[in-house]
Amino acid sequence: MYDKKLNGTVIVTYRCNAQCTMCNRYKAPSKPEDEISVETVKKLPRMYFTNITGGEPFIRTDLRDIVRELYKLSDRIVISTNGYFTDRIIDLCKEFPQVGIRISIEGLEQTNNEIRGLPDGYQKGYQTLKTLVGMGMKDVGFGMTVQDKNAPDLVPLYKISNDLGMEFATASLHNSFYFVESKNIIHDRPMVAQNFEDLVNGLLNSSSPKKWFRAYFNHGLINYIYGQPRLLPCDMSFDTFFIDPYGDVMPCNGTKDKEVMGNLNRQTWAELWNSPEAETVRRKVRCCDRQCWMIGSVSPAMHKYIWKPVWWIVKHKVKFWKKKKYSMYENSIVRDYRDGKVSKTELDKCSTCDMCAVVNDGLSKGTGSSSR
Repeated sequence: MYDKKLNGTVIVTYRCNAQCTMCNRYKAPSKPEDEISVETVKKLPRMYFTNITGGEPFIRTDLRDIVRELYKLSDRIVISTNGYFTDRIIDLCKEFPQVGIRISIEGLEQTNNEIRGLPDGYQKGYQTLKTLVGMGMKDVGFGMTVQDKNAPDLVPLYKISNDLGMEFATASLHNSFYFVESKNIIHDRPMVAQNFEDLVNGLLNSSSPKKWFRAYFNHGLINYIYGQPRLLPCDMSFDTFFIDPYGDVMPCNGTKDKEVMGNLNRQTWAELWNSPEAETVRRKVRCCDRQCWMIGSVSPAMHKYIWKPVWWIVKHKVKFWKKKKYSMYENSIVRDYRDGKVSKTELDKCSTCDMCAVVNDGLSKGTGSSSR
């Protein structure tokens, strides 16, 4: 099983210089001396895609060494960052011009800075992106976590990225041990969905097949914020994995509590991946009811079950040729909510948000993992 190429995410640190409103990870950082070493990174399997994330990965001064080793194992690497450490990012990209960089920008300037807790975060991130484009970097772009506060900035930010020829990645609010949060929830679903609808139509109207697939992903985000079952199966822990700063290998970052398949500091990859503990986690994944819709699990599923997004794209491109746009009301749950057949209270119960969570110093009660 471990001989085939996998899809991997390496969480190199839980330290972060931002204080995002939807993520409490900065309150539960890892210690530098405990974080995954280059020697452990060398033990990872072959991967067709690797995402490096955090925390803020560029806090690690040895990130260059980690990237160097991962490029021996992976066909493609994308680093998720808030873009604050401009000099470190530029220096790394000079050595690795093929690396992808996704800078998290949560809206236009004022909105972004309020959400991310960095007074000059927007300008730092935006200028870093422009510098990278000026260097000739091909795989750079924005990443945005859409919520009530920033949904009106969704399409304007997409247009900025599009005008600059950059990638544009989206997500919505999730609750899990990874975010150290259990209270994230969309309050005004129709408003947020309307902004996603506008984005979907913008993506479908482009001439880029890549953007058509992104339109499908954003269609899935509308489905997700209404608390509905995933549009595609979840195969996390079967062909996709996460590894955290402590060397623990997990199926994903969306589970309520941390699910550990093994520890790469102490085991070989073959021992870990084929262990009884890993099989126990896989059984849990098969029964998971959290219905996450994050790119880490959706992207490999879109490749594996490609006929489903392709069929959706074909249908909606035909609609466009007939001058008919995508509508969020194609989702029956959106119609049912509009027509009063389902209430907000009922939809809230479908989410992973625990409205009754006991909060202690900004963290969920106990270990900081989310409750449900």
